Amino acid sequence: MANDFKTAQPLEYFKHFLKENVRPDGRELLEFRKTLLNIGTVSTAYGSAVLKLGHTMVSCGITAELAEPSADHPNIGYFVPNVELPPLCSPEFRPGPPDEKAQILSQLVLDIVNNSGMLNLEDLCIEEKKLSWVIYADIVCMSHDGNLLDAVLTVLYAALQNAQLPLIQINEENKEAEHIPNSTFKLKLLSTPVSTTISLFDQNILFVDPSHDEEDLANGTITIVVGSNKELYSVYKPGGCAVNDEIIKKCMEAAFLRHSEVSRLLDEVHEDVIER
Repeated sequence: MANDFKTAQPLEYFKHFLKENVRPDGRELLEFRKTLLNIGTVSTAYGSAVLKLGHTMVSCGITAELAEPSADHPNIGYFVPNVELPPLCSPEFRPGPPDEKAQILSQLVLDIVNNSGMLNLEDLCIEEKKLSWVIYADIVCMSHDGNLLDAVLTVLYAALQNAQLPLIQINEENKEAEHIPNSTFKLKLLSTPVSTTISLFDQNILFVDPSHDEEDLANGTITIVVGSNKELYSVYKPGGCAVNDEIIKKCMEAAFLRHSEVSRLLDEVHEDVIER
């Protein structure tokens, strides 16, 4: 009977739970779904991670190749994120060229990495004007049940933290790049940007980590990206209802709390790998 009510009148079904300050899945309004993280899951990548946020699941593999730096920036390397939303993750997506949502997520990830200074691209330059690393982050959604951006950004950080690249040097005799045997280096991550997505309902009800159904019913969403020392890296609000200063303040508080939770999770997983 409840499923029939949900199908026939999803908005009224949702409002029924909000009257009790809970959500259909039993969560409180400012409660994230359970987050599970594994790293080093793809043996063919330099680094990898899989993250499960409720029923949303994403994976990230880090690969790399060597290339000549650009003429405009001869002393830096490249970082190229690519988010894929294949049909297997949701009926919402179709086979063919990259979905518009995937392109938007890829650009958002690139902007957040650049704005936060997470990667120093100068560290990816092997020899100025001659050789640098191109880091590819291939992020694939395996199951989409809402809040993709938060899941994507966390799995990206975990995969980059897990990555180990071959150490390269230039042979002075033939000027060719060569791998120093049995030598690798880890990427230096200079910040830990964590995003928190909050959905807005009736302009005064906020709930974090929206599921796919909740995203469809919300009047808008806002994503806050913050760092370890409460730095504000970006605010992303794709349309929807207007927000006032009080709502922004509540969103910021939720973002700082979520940053602590994600940081603890990343530290636990990283320490577990070191101990193995």
